[in-house]
Amino acid sequence: MIALQENQEDVPPAVQEAEGDNEELEEEGSADAPAAGGEGKKKKKKKKSKKKAKVEQTEPPRVGLSRMFPDGNYPEGELQEYKNDNAWRTTSEEMRYNERLAMEDPETTYTNIRRAAEVHRQVRNYARKHIKPGMTMIEIAETIEDGTRALVEESGLEAGVGFPTGLSLNHCAAHYSPNSGDTIVLQQGDVMKVDFGVHVKGRILDSAFTMTFDHTYDKLLEAVKAATDTGIREAGIDVRLGELGGAIQETMESYEVEVNGKVYPVKSIENLSGHSINAYQIHGGKSVQLVANDDPTKMEEGEYFAIETFGSTGRGRVIEQGEVSHYAKMVDAPHVPLRLTTAKSLLKSINKNFGTLPFCRRYLDRIGESRYLLALNHLVAQGIVQDYPPLCDQRGSMTAQFEHTILLRPTRKEVVSRGEDY
Repeated sequence: MIALQENQEDVPPAVQEAEGDNEELEEEGSADAPAAGGEGKKKKKKKKSKKKAKVEQTEPPRVGLSRMFPDGNYPEGELQEYKNDNAWRTTSEEMRYNERLAMEDPETTYTNIRRAAEVHRQVRNYARKHIKPGMTMIEIAETIEDGTRALVEESGLEAGVGFPTGLSLNHCAAHYSPNSGDTIVLQQGDVMKVDFGVHVKGRILDSAFTMTFDHTYDKLLEAVKAATDTGIREAGIDVRLGELGGAIQETMESYEVEVNGKVYPVKSIENLSGHSINAYQIHGGKSVQLVANDDPTKMEEGEYFAIETFGSTGRGRVIEQGEVSHYAKMVDAPHVPLRLTTAKSLLKSINKNFGTLPFCRRYLDRIGESRYLLALNHLVAQGIVQDYPPLCDQRGSMTAQFEHTILLRPTRKEVVSRGEDY
């Protein structure tokens, strides 16, 4: 990573203003006449107290967080108490002790994910204010990704974008990101899911929101946001995932949407889900379905989950449809001989730049890969790389998504991605 030079033109105004505060005042009384019987007393030079400069974020956001939080202490997310059988954890001395140990251990500390969360908050605040109809999908994606890379101070596999920016429109619920050459323009009547991630040392912060520009689908967004809030509220250590899905569904499907005089029930999309997150692995193995089910799997202390919910005015079930943009190397990828030299070269590049983090075609373009589609498809066919086509409900329907990442701490749960915006 190239260190930022403290040149005046590179330093935000808030920093420049404070840098001159240590200048000395001129000596007082230097022109006074000497006192009788001796020389005049010299008064000591006074110095202004040094003010600690507060670095403020720019628009668009480009100031790395290490300059805004030089002590490395990033804000906590929203803290929520555990419920019912877990309520005792808040006051338990043993659990408090366990939490202190977790905070001190560099391998399990929450600092990395909080840093990623603060990047997400600042970038999405800018995005929500500046994304407007008339922008292309590529412009929107690059606005988000450029901000993310700058604030997290991208450094190889140490820190960077967590996965491709999802900008799925209308009946498409997930896994659409524009490929190079995409000409789709955001329209006034669109419902757009904005799903992007940030990682620090493989700790991925996953959070999403939905944008609309008229009020037709306000109730759809309200339903999905409320369902996500329910999932967060009901989540906890030893909570069964099947029961959690039932609570999410109950909230989601208590809403309906009126469009052009016709009323549509809001449905939980039954074959999409939230998920646990592991280091450098966005889908960690546990799924939080959005409908009631018999999954007895329990959430466990120390895990973190993406609680994401999707609602639809359509059938409430998605299928794979459209051109693929999302890919990821399999965590348990087999070691198979590759016949194509280009596939070997591409795999080497994927390992170096992404590891098992998801990527998209634009990211391959960005690192200088070209004419890679045949090699990429070969890696998919060999089971080394997984492709993730867009996931769509029926045409004419509308879908929405909200998502937060939560940490199941020993004493409380922390909604690390929560901010003032949602």
